[in-house]
Amino acid sequence: MINRDTFFIGGQWVAPSNKETIEVHNAGTGAVMGSVPAGGELDINAAVAAARGALEAWSQTPVEKRAEYLEKISAGLKARADELGKLIAQEVGMPIKLAGRIQAGLPIANFANYAKLVKGFKFEETVGNSVVVREPVGVVGAITPWNYPLHQITLKVAPALAAGCTVVLKPSEVAPFNAFLLAEVAESVGLPKGVFNLVTGLGPTAGEALVKHPEVDMISFTGSTRAGKRISELAAQTVKRVALELGGKSASVILDDADIASAVKATVNGCYLNSGQTCTALTRMLVPESKYDEAAKAAAEVAKGFTLGDPLSESTKLGPLTSAAQLERVRRYIKKGLEEGAELLAGGPETPEGLPGGYFVKPTVFGKVKPGSTIEQEEIFGPVLSIITYKDEDEAIRIANDTPYGLAGAVWSKDEARAQKVARRIRAGQVDVNGGAFNMNAPFGGFKQSGHGREAGVYGLEEFLEYKSLQLKG
Repeated sequence: MINRDTFFIGGQWVAPSNKETIEVHNAGTGAVMGSVPAGGELDINAAVAAARGALEAWSQTPVEKRAEYLEKISAGLKARADELGKLIAQEVGMPIKLAGRIQAGLPIANFANYAKLVKGFKFEETVGNSVVVREPVGVVGAITPWNYPLHQITLKVAPALAAGCTVVLKPSEVAPFNAFLLAEVAESVGLPKGVFNLVTGLGPTAGEALVKHPEVDMISFTGSTRAGKRISELAAQTVKRVALELGGKSASVILDDADIASAVKATVNGCYLNSGQTCTALTRMLVPESKYDEAAKAAAEVAKGFTLGDPLSESTKLGPLTSAAQLERVRRYIKKGLEEGAELLAGGPETPEGLPGGYFVKPTVFGKVKPGSTIEQEEIFGPVLSIITYKDEDEAIRIANDTPYGLAGAVWSKDEARAQKVARRIRAGQVDVNGGAFNMNAPFGGFKQSGHGREAGVYGLEEFLEYKSLQLKG
């Protein structure tokens, strides 16, 4: 059992203002694996005060020194990488092989990357008789999700600290333990007191207190579109900056000249990563009407190869969902797909055999899904793929763009120029062309109700900086 009973505020581990706690469940077994404090307004106030108190000194700390702290945090996380991978595999359900590489590996790499980026960043330039300066936005409230918990924390905390901001982190209460490990590393490397602060709690209490706080200059949030709308409403009261990375319903557009087998395999893999609990998941596969039978058969075969099992087992290819609430949500959507007349090609809503504990759902594929139907429009956040047919390229693009979201997508064609032309017409922040590799320095964020602002690379650093112009006499 992991029972955390303190917050990290002002460089110290301090008792919460109340005795309420939140249970954290093991995704693979469903059993309680520990608890964290349920912080509230008083705890947030203390954390914000600490961050505000540390801001001036930290913002004036030389860039090279800030980069040195980020390098040390990266090294500290790397020293505990095995512990992190195992911990997050239990919190989230991602199979241990992937958790080590993604859930632990990406945060380690990103702290090191921001140390490198900030040292080469141009913080000022001369424009006519003005010196244009980039300065830290101030105190940042970071509210993060449970699906890639430490990775999403890092994409906010690392660039914010690099920019000279101080941070109050409110991680997801569903997968919070990894955030405590980060706080321990920050403490161990001697990060100045108050620069990084950690308070756990629920969204309506701790989260809203952080968003409304007048001494918080910016909120960076990753999570559901519904929660993002609420945050925008609350943040408007103090006119603070808001960066939002929200939901997605990404389309994988397979053009008529594509290699169907490889495109389908990559799309299913992109849909099922982290059991479909990925905001960029390729959950809609668009295929030409003439290629439907071939694509449907291939998708069902690939899906059947995703063996369910204990996330701590090396042989597991698809782990459980993260929570009981998530399991109920995904099964409800699968049933809705059946009710709306979609063709079930693999999986279904029934409990998988041989897995008595944990939040497992069968890897599911629906065929002949109608544009505009529930499972084609709404984010399911589980291993559920919808196959939609189209008549021509223009219709494919129209269907791809016809959701409230615009986070990611993919295009497949043997003609690279054609694929890029289609990709440019898809209204999404990130489009993979013929399986283009993940790039940690490319901007990440969405169009429409997938949010605004960008994370990763130098673009993520710029989110935490303000412009100031010094008008000089000639």
